[in-house]
Amino acid sequence: MRAVLGPQAQEGQLLAACASQLPADLHEVIQQVYQSGQPFITKAYGLPAPPNAGQQTVVRYYDLALEPVQEAGKAISGLLLFAVDVTAQEEARQQAHHLALETRRLDARLRVLTETVPQITFSVDAQGHYEYVSPQWYYFTGQPPIAAVDAIWPLLIHPDDRLRILYQAEQARRTGTGWSYEYRLRRHDGQYRWMLSRALPELHAPNEPVFWHGALTEVHDQRELAEALRRGEAELRFLADSIPELIWTATTEGFIDYYNRYTTDYSGLTLDELGPTGWVSLLHPEEQAEAARYWVQSIASGQTFEGEYRMRRHDGLYRWHIIRARQLVDERGLRWFGTCTDVQDQHLLHQALQTQYDELARAHHDLDTFVYAASHDLRQPALNLRGLFEELRRTASFADPDEAYLLAMVDDALGQLDTTLQDLAATVRSQRAQQEPAEILDLALILEEVVLGLRPQAQLRQAQFEVLVDEAPGLLYSRANLRSVVHNLVSNALKFAHPDRQPRIRLRSYLTAEGQPVLEVQDNGLGMDLANPQAPVFQLFVRQHPTIEGTGVGLYLVQRIVTSQGGHLEVSSTVGEGTTFTIYWTQPA
Repeated sequence: MRAVLGPQAQEGQLLAACASQLPADLHEVIQQVYQSGQPFITKAYGLPAPPNAGQQTVVRYYDLALEPVQEAGKAISGLLLFAVDVTAQEEARQQAHHLALETRRLDARLRVLTETVPQITFSVDAQGHYEYVSPQWYYFTGQPPIAAVDAIWPLLIHPDDRLRILYQAEQARRTGTGWSYEYRLRRHDGQYRWMLSRALPELHAPNEPVFWHGALTEVHDQRELAEALRRGEAELRFLADSIPELIWTATTEGFIDYYNRYTTDYSGLTLDELGPTGWVSLLHPEEQAEAARYWVQSIASGQTFEGEYRMRRHDGLYRWHIIRARQLVDERGLRWFGTCTDVQDQHLLHQALQTQYDELARAHHDLDTFVYAASHDLRQPALNLRGLFEELRRTASFADPDEAYLLAMVDDALGQLDTTLQDLAATVRSQRAQQEPAEILDLALILEEVVLGLRPQAQLRQAQFEVLVDEAPGLLYSRANLRSVVHNLVSNALKFAHPDRQPRIRLRSYLTAEGQPVLEVQDNGLGMDLANPQAPVFQLFVRQHPTIEGTGVGLYLVQRIVTSQGGHLEVSSTVGEGTTFTIYWTQPA
């Protein structure tokens, strides 16, 4: 008591003198007990201990008992005060109270978490009785909250899975281990959905576990997707094994991890013998190093691998194959897919065709040379004949009334012979000009040169020209070919002008919506009958107007030049009104 009241408290001293050391409420209760004579008991009453120098005030707890002292028949003469120090017990009680509050707080938080996650959470004891299931179980199964979970849960498991699941759960509880398995659980709509059940035991060493806590996660969609993927892979493998072609896949590093069955059949090697670089080892020794370098470059750059190589067959024969490999990037990472296609027959056919093509090219060149030489060499005899004919007409006379008519016929024949020889030579020259390099040409300048070259014919017929090239002023083409095309079309427009009106010729260039350059040549001449089967427009030596001088070579040359460069020519015409030629150029790549 002296420790409570302080060192200044002495025996025989009035309690009121120490009142400053006692809490006011305790001092008041002591007075009331003394006056009333009724005893009073309280538990865990806190009294501050007198502070020591430099130390904080410490509260200690006591069980207090106030008992009045009263002899029989006499007044109260004093009080007995008993104080039992229960500080350790009170602190333990307060700590337990705080722990209980914290436990309730954590339990509330855990319940919020378990009841908001999409999984079904549960707790089960060692006998298999469910101590807790989250509300999601009732939402999923459609069972009422009053349902007996222990009895109903096994009935909701698919009959084909029920025995297996009950056995595995019992074994896990018996051995004190967790579990993880999948089974089908019936949903509220009657459908069975695949669920993943996982649980871990609550361990309190050294005792055995008495509770298992776990969760159910619906994996129905993932399982169906995995099953579809498995079936798809099986079907693809079956398809790959059924194709008579070498098919393989490789990892990101370029090592082959799959060969189809035809690869082993073709090579005569097992999968282990083929190894991670099998297709390279099957190549002809002269091509292996080059193909390996190319493959490494493709792996490093990600570019498609493609090449034509000889591959050894199981009988030792090398056959030509086209080897292609492309990379695919998906959620499973980067992989390479490759094929080796047998092109031995096509290769041999290509060689045979190339040989024939070379022979035809030489024959064609020889024929062009012969035609050119023949037309050139025949022109001199034709000129000699014309000279002899002129001398004969000047010096000789014939007693024939048809002399003038016959001489005119001979003169026309000689003129036609000369024109035909010139057209033959022009045809060969146009064929050779097709091989000239393309360049950016100024259309306005080229058209002006052609028109100036035809000025005598234009002035003779008083022709009018309209040149519109602002929409497409330039063209990537061969200069000689362009001049030949324009010259033939413009000269035809002048030649086949209508006798009753002044010739009007319009030359217009523009671009299509796809950016293809176009040249349009329009006249108001005699026109053509495009439907006449006896006189096709672009047939060699065929003419629409036989009464007008010509050989039928010009339009043939125009079409030949345009189509040889990848373009095409269209014509629209009305007899007696005029003709329009539309040339769709195709620019060289």
